Amino acid sequence: MRELVELIAKALVDNPDQVEVNMVEGEKSVILELKVAPEDMGKVIGKQGRIAKAIRTLVKAAALKEGKKVVVEIL
Repeated sequence: MRELVELIAKALVDNPDQVEVNMVEGEKSVILELKVAPEDMGKVIGKQGRIAKAIRTLVKAAALKEGKKVVVEIL
C-alpha cells in the first residue's frame, strides 16, 4: 500500500524526489502519511479534494485484501 501511494503521488507532482510516505502500523489499522513539496500540495489534493479522495479509495480497496483499515493523511 505504501508503494501504491508513493507511485501515484510521484506521477502527480512536479517534484517527485520530495515525495515521502511514512507508514505507522497498528494492530488493525495502518496510517500512511504522505508528504509532498508545498507547491505540489494542490496537485495531490485536487479540486474539492477529488484526487485525494480517489487516492484514499484505491488504498482502501487494496487494504481490503489484507483485512486492515487504512487512513491516508496528506501533510
